[in-house]
Amino acid sequence: MSLADPVLLAVGLLVAAALAWAADAAARRRAAALASAGVAPGGRARLGGVWFTIAGVAVLAVAVAGPAASVPVSRASGTVILAMDVSGSMAATDVTPSRLAAAKRAALSFINAQPDKVDIGVVAFQRGGLEAALPTADHATPSAAVRRLRTGGGTSLGDAILASLSAITHKTVSIGRDGSAPNIGYWPSATIVLFSDGQDQAGAASGPDASLDVATAVAGKAGVHIDTVGVGTSAGTTVEVDGYHLFTGLDVTTLTAISRATGGTYHPASDASELNGIASSINLRLTVTSEPLPLAGAFIALALALLATGAVLTVVRSGRVV
Repeated sequence: MSLADPVLLAVGLLVAAALAWAADAAARRRAAALASAGVAPGGRARLGGVWFTIAGVAVLAVAVAGPAASVPVSRASGTVILAMDVSGSMAATDVTPSRLAAAKRAALSFINAQPDKVDIGVVAFQRGGLEAALPTADHATPSAAVRRLRTGGGTSLGDAILASLSAITHKTVSIGRDGSAPNIGYWPSATIVLFSDGQDQAGAASGPDASLDVATAVAGKAGVHIDTVGVGTSAGTTVEVDGYHLFTGLDVTTLTAISRATGGTYHPASDASELNGIASSINLRLTVTSEPLPLAGAFIALALALLATGAVLTVVRSGRVV
């Protein structure tokens, strides 16, 4: 238990102690006077009301000092980054009306479902990742950022994760020239929700994207879960990008590997109706925070009960209020 003003408590207890000393001294003098007069003293029971009154004063001293207890409270809080794939393949229409349009609708639904204690940011990623909105408790800002998204460019999933981590830590997160992974600390209350078809253009020509593995490892070490949302169908479709017709399909393997490596979950969403339900299927982690619980009211109630008891006993035993 903590006290807002310990000085008031000390003063109040000194007053209560002085009253107790005065009451005891008065009782002794009365007993001595009765004994000298040859009258047997009535005992200390007659002072029962006085002692209850003094106890009430002492408890009231605790109340005015502003007592409070620290209570652990579990609640959904922290930071969520919506990493939105806006590469050319997201213009595909195997999800109506398009992959990006459906992902935007699901992202807006997700934002609307989150409590005020959750800071939400948006990262729109092509090749290189582009931060669109820093995390904020004002959910109108990320909603507006999502609505502005348009398709264009290629996709680097590794850069998308690094850009999201940069938004979480508020500092640039990058891989060293030698491929070394940076240490960004521990962010257990942060989550990345990645909306993508899983097409990683960074590794299309030269094999698997090494930066993706490193970026995923950085997120996992920092305690940042990545929930991936697969937008599109495995059957795929053809989309026109920069004048070329390219076949694009949902890469479930890549998205599942990302989520598993960070303790997150992969959410399949092959059509718009499934995407709309993503908000309810992604569970944010609960964080435990300590919040002060004022106790003054309880001590005041106890003090009043003691004072009232003291007054009643005084009236019953002596016929006087004091």
